Amino acid sequence: MSTKIKKCTLDDLEQLQNIAIETYNETYSHLNTPENMHDYLEKAFSTSQLKNELDNELSTFFLLLENNVIAGYLKINVDDAQTQHVSKENALEIERIYVKSNFQDKGLGRILLNKGIEFAREQNKENVWLGVWNKNKTAIDFHRNMGFEVEGEYSVFVGDEEHVNYIMVKKLG
Repeated sequence: MSTKIKKCTLDDLEQLQNIAIETYNETYSHLNTPENMHDYLEKAFSTSQLKNELDNELSTFFLLLENNVIAGYLKINVDDAQTQHVSKENALEIERIYVKSNFQDKGLGRILLNKGIEFAREQNKENVWLGVWNKNKTAIDFHRNMGFEVEGEYSVFVGDEEHVNYIMVKKLG
């Protein structure tokens, strides 16, 4: 197997949009009404929304390729691009880390997470944080095993459906 990570550019917009919609749908469609999912996907992953995110110099996207097939992606935010005000100085947010279902259980999520941590160290950040749905025990356990601890929570709305996410923080030393 050949695994590569490449930084996204505007040239990758369509591929990013496809992987974003596919992985979010795979992960959350069973938890939301079809109407709420449709509305959320249309808004969160529209061409204009993703273009704005790619244009933001405080956000960085990476595509993960397995044998030259896009298997997942990572979105990192620093400074004012972070989605929540974490009480940690000098922090980096891993906003999105998704792997297609048919590529899961192969260590690819760990590769993406480590890329985010490596990026944080390169930026001299002291903390890495991310949001994890409080009912996703597998993801919570995975992040705990990677050195993250729950330090707060916030709500995410998909249409009129509320999801509570834990804020999980890893201190870089």
